[in-house]
Amino acid sequence: MAVALPGRGNGQNHRYRPMSEINVTPMVDVMLVLLVIFMVAAPLLTVGVPVDLPQTQAPAINQPQEPLVITVNAQGQMFLQNDQIADDQLIPRLQAITKANPNADIYVRGDRATNYGRVMEIMGLVSAAGFDKVSLITEPTQSGGTPTPPQPHTQTSPPKQP
Repeated sequence: MAVALPGRGNGQNHRYRPMSEINVTPMVDVMLVLLVIFMVAAPLLTVGVPVDLPQTQAPAINQPQEPLVITVNAQGQMFLQNDQIADDQLIPRLQAITKANPNADIYVRGDRATNYGRVMEIMGLVSAAGFDKVSLITEPTQSGGTPTPPQPHTQTSPPKQP
C-alpha cells in the first residue's frame, strides 16, 4: 500500500496552506455563556432601592413601556428611579424626563414602614404638577398568603387640590 506524500517523489510540489476557515464553536460557546449571564442579571437590575411593599389583591396592570418609578424608603427618603432626590427637585426632573407629558406613567413605591402621609404628599406633588397617571405599586398576595414579586396595580391618583 502506497501513500503519496506532498512534495515527495510524485512530481507535485504542494505548499503548506493555512486553514482559512473560521472556527465558530468557541464564539458560540462564549455567546451562550453571556446570554445566560444577562438573563440572570437583567431582572436584578430593574429597581435598585430596596423597599418592603404592602400587599393587596388588586389586579395587575399590563404596561407596554417602562414607567418612571418614585420610591420612598422606610426612612422617608425619595428616589427617582435609582437616584435620591429632594422634594423641590422632583417636579422639575419629572417634567424634564417626560418632556412635560401629562400622560406619562408614574409609579410610586412606598415602603410598608413609611408614613402614609409621606407617600400621599409625594403623590399630591406629582398630581398637582399635572401628571394624570400616578399609580401605587403594591405586592399582591397569593392564595396561601405569601407575597409574589411586586407589580403595579390599579391606577389611583389622589384628588387634585384647588
